[in-house]
Amino acid sequence: MAELTQNPGPLARNLMGWVKTPWALVIALLALVAVLDPGNWAEVATFAAKALAHTGQYILFAVLLLSYLKATGAEVLVARAFEGRETRMIFLAALFGGLAPFCSCEVIPFIAGLLALGAPLSAVMAFWLSSPLIDPPTLLITASALGWPFAIGKAAAAVALGLFGGFMVRVLMRSGAFAQPLREYKPAGCCGCGPQKDDKPVWKFWQEPERRTRFRAEFVQNGLFLLKWLALAYVLEALLVSYVPADLIANAVGGEGVVPIVVAALVGMPAYLNSYVAPPLLAGLIDQGMSAGAAMSFMVAGAVSSIPAMAAVWSLVKPRVFATYLALGISGAIMAGILFQMI
Repeated sequence: MAELTQNPGPLARNLMGWVKTPWALVIALLALVAVLDPGNWAEVATFAAKALAHTGQYILFAVLLLSYLKATGAEVLVARAFEGRETRMIFLAALFGGLAPFCSCEVIPFIAGLLALGAPLSAVMAFWLSSPLIDPPTLLITASALGWPFAIGKAAAAVALGLFGGFMVRVLMRSGAFAQPLREYKPAGCCGCGPQKDDKPVWKFWQEPERRTRFRAEFVQNGLFLLKWLALAYVLEALLVSYVPADLIANAVGGEGVVPIVVAALVGMPAYLNSYVAPPLLAGLIDQGMSAGAAMSFMVAGAVSSIPAMAAVWSLVKPRVFATYLALGISGAIMAGILFQMI
């Protein structure tokens, strides 16, 4: 009798490998909704699909730009631009992050590209922390619901959190931490064959077959990597929106003093409460007795990282960087809440 349990063939190995991918988890989660709550399946799937389609424009731009830079060899210029300018880069990243219209999930493609090109983690962390917090539309919505002092306070918190995270990571890097922050996100090119200092970019890369091949390889590999993890992130987001009421989460952080601020940050970190929904909801909770400091802490922590964002971040960087990212986000949210309460 033939032994069927030993040495699985290529098809079985490929199937087993696919089961471990984010795509399989996406299908499994949607299948569970279809079985347990069939009436809500279409809403969950549509929400995730629309969110992914909206972020698709950022993914496309980031992957095209990264592929172009790698195919032309322009990462040499990027590396030179960062030499001896880490402090300046941290300041610029924090300020630019405060103006960029990216949520905590949409910023992932840009972070992936920056890290893959060798940007210092300190500057990337500054952008990573400040970017999801504020942008011009959010500033106006926050001002209309909570007043200009709260809106300006959140904008200041965004830049301050970016600077705090950037310089903290810089200090840790000087002690030897975070030498290789990326987990599996690697360029399609071979290791050790990157450009030398004397290399010059070839802007018209399409004139050389080898560079065209590298462009296609980078585009496909990096695009699929980001697409699969963001698809999982948005399915998780859709499940949170459908089955975890935002007002129920926020109602747990009422009261005065420092403790509600800390609780608000801990609850806000995994909660789904985007910058457009949060201001009106928090305005009502403040009227019901929620302190302004707790509201600020909840909003900052929720914007910096939610469960969908954490899934994408976890796939991108090593556990030590991930833990640092969460620690900086939650500690920064608590400090922002305490300072805003005092002011």
